[in-house]
Amino acid sequence: MSELPEKQVKRLKTLIQDAETNLAAAKELLISIIGDDGVAITPRSSTEEVSGKVVEGIFDGQKMAGPDGKEYPVPANYASKSKLVEGDILKLTIADDGSFIYKQIGPIDRKQIIGTLVQHDGAYYVEANGKEYRILLASVTYFRLEMGDQVTIIVPTENPDATWAAVEAAL
Repeated sequence: MSELPEKQVKRLKTLIQDAETNLAAAKELLISIIGDDGVAITPRSSTEEVSGKVVEGIFDGQKMAGPDGKEYPVPANYASKSKLVEGDILKLTIADDGSFIYKQIGPIDRKQIIGTLVQHDGAYYVEANGKEYRILLASVTYFRLEMGDQVTIIVPTENPDATWAAVEAAL
């Protein structure tokens, strides 16, 4: 068997990376629609008056951890658009019709740093100050980021062990 030409190998690597990115996007979209536990999530405007169960919790970069230890899926588009940072306090209203309405009620202290977008294991990270921070795929697609782009991210000021960041802007 002869070796594949270098051009074909490069093309195959690109196709595999694109497939991994698409698979990650599909998983993130599915979780934002049905949640980790299979319960449908119907985001609504947080300005509407809604009755239902209210749960407060802490955002972990992807989900909200409630006081009961249960995790609640936060729609990636909301987390990205609101620039939620690991440690922010959220209020979730589970409406009588089963829809989830999130509201940020306690932003933690944060700082901005500049880093470089990288990808591995099907996930996106920004490498900054010698550390990698995971970012949401929704942010990558919204800002149309590409590998190697310079990015301003938001991280918690008081948590040096944070693993997630919010994207502020592409440079």
